[in-house]
Amino acid sequence: MDPAPGRWRALAVLSLAVVLAMTTWFSASAVLPQLREEWGLGDTASAWLTIAVQLGFVAGALAASVLSLADVWSPRVVFLGGATGAAGANALLAAAGGIAVALPLRFLTGLFLAGVYPPALKLMATWFRRGRGTALGIVVGALTVGSAGPHLVNGLGGLDWRAVVLATSVLTLAGGLLAWAAVPDGPFRFPPAVFDPRQARRVFRNRGVRLASLGYFGHMWELYAMWAWFLVFVREALEARGEEVGTRAAFVTFAVIAAGGLGCWVGGLAGDRVGRTVTTAGLMAVSGTCALAIGFLFQAPLWAILALGLVWGFTVVADSAQFSTMVTELADQAYVATALALQLAVGFTLTVATIWLVPFLADAVGWRYAFAFLAPGPALGVLAMLRLRASPDASRIAGGRG
Repeated sequence: MDPAPGRWRALAVLSLAVVLAMTTWFSASAVLPQLREEWGLGDTASAWLTIAVQLGFVAGALAASVLSLADVWSPRVVFLGGATGAAGANALLAAAGGIAVALPLRFLTGLFLAGVYPPALKLMATWFRRGRGTALGIVVGALTVGSAGPHLVNGLGGLDWRAVVLATSVLTLAGGLLAWAAVPDGPFRFPPAVFDPRQARRVFRNRGVRLASLGYFGHMWELYAMWAWFLVFVREALEARGEEVGTRAAFVTFAVIAAGGLGCWVGGLAGDRVGRTVTTAGLMAVSGTCALAIGFLFQAPLWAILALGLVWGFTVVADSAQFSTMVTELADQAYVATALALQLAVGFTLTVATIWLVPFLADAVGWRYAFAFLAPGPALGVLAMLRLRASPDASRIAGGRG
């Protein structure tokens, strides 16, 4: 089938919209040092500021999956609604006087962001058949850069944490409006769906979707805990060496997380050209090795942490879109968004455990070993991808490349 005219424009505009819309995800994490000081937060409360977003996203994704929202409604309409809600909930954080008010607001932010990410994937899939893995890789790369954005804003220095939070809310609302106004559904639309709650139960009965999702779950075990705690790791490494922290930790964290944007593009190209299963397995092998190794650089110079961190940041998310792409290729085509939302809901539930445990491991055994706890996730993901590659379902992935 001929490529869709205007597909690259749609990809560019939607990617920009996702960059803007996802800045609210880590808005609290980016200003966590300031919040710890002003609100007197310990490790548990600090972890819950991120966990609340994850749980909200899970609740939103499950609701979207059961209601088949983005299969019944236009994905760009759902995107706008989600971005508007996330911007509002995040903006109210600036008026919160402590953790008791902040946690429900972070939960609502995550819940509304479930209306941004899965619909964006489905919307872009309607523009691409050939090269879909590359296109979705770029969209996930945009999510990655957007997630890193608050660290860049905070790294500018001299800004009150409330200004950082409000700036991300404005960006999120702008992203929602941009997607709604400038990215229509593409020509390769999925079959229309009607509300059927049974579809959510049927998703994982599909063997190919089940294996692709197992790979994704291993990937998620590692990803968000790394993103959530890398700033604290760098700050404490600098403090342990007696060096001034300043804005360096924020800029290093932004660079490391944002490197995943390039990784997603490269991972998408590789997935389309050599196969998604082998690409994801290779990337998880590298990222898992980085998780094992990064802690041994805790006492090393900042340039060494940055160097390995860039490799980790590049590979830890580079495979993410390929799992979503495999679901679009293997799932019931009338309920692709439902399958994506359910995959995301389970994956983000797993992130709660690792986000909560990493700071406690850092206190118990030190940063030298804390991130190593994340390595079993990608290891199990590699096994799932190798099994999928050997199954008959591989013939339906990446044009038969597996």
